[in-house]
Amino acid sequence: MAGFIDSAVQDIDNRLKELKEEESRLLAARVALVGSSARVATAKPAPARAATGGPRRRAGRAAGRPGRPRGRRAGNTRAAQALELVRKQPGVTIPEIATTMGIEPNYLYRVMPKLISEGLITREGQGWHPAAQSGEQA
Repeated sequence: MAGFIDSAVQDIDNRLKELKEEESRLLAARVALVGSSARVATAKPAPARAATGGPRRRAGRAAGRPGRPRGRRAGNTRAAQALELVRKQPGVTIPEIATTMGIEPNYLYRVMPKLISEGLITREGQGWHPAAQSGEQA
């Protein structure tokens, strides 16, 4: 009986090792497709990435991607898109804006207050409206 249990445990351990190696290969392929900045949900992300990423991955991250600026606040593109949608559809809601833009709504909950502080939009209930410009009649 003890021999059977030892054999079963050994088989399980071997299979887990195979799966970890396959996970590492798949993570490396995913990173190659979407870039290293994409978050990957795994139970143990650090060991799996360390096994596949190594120095080559760190160098790619440091060098960045030529021709594609990275980082935040690179022109307020999302804010400009949201503002345009509010101007086209007064009363539009954040979930509607997010769906139209193809992004998650939580991002807009940070962007929209900035547009309010800049005096570009106002909020009435759940809807967003363009702010009345000086010289305009509402």
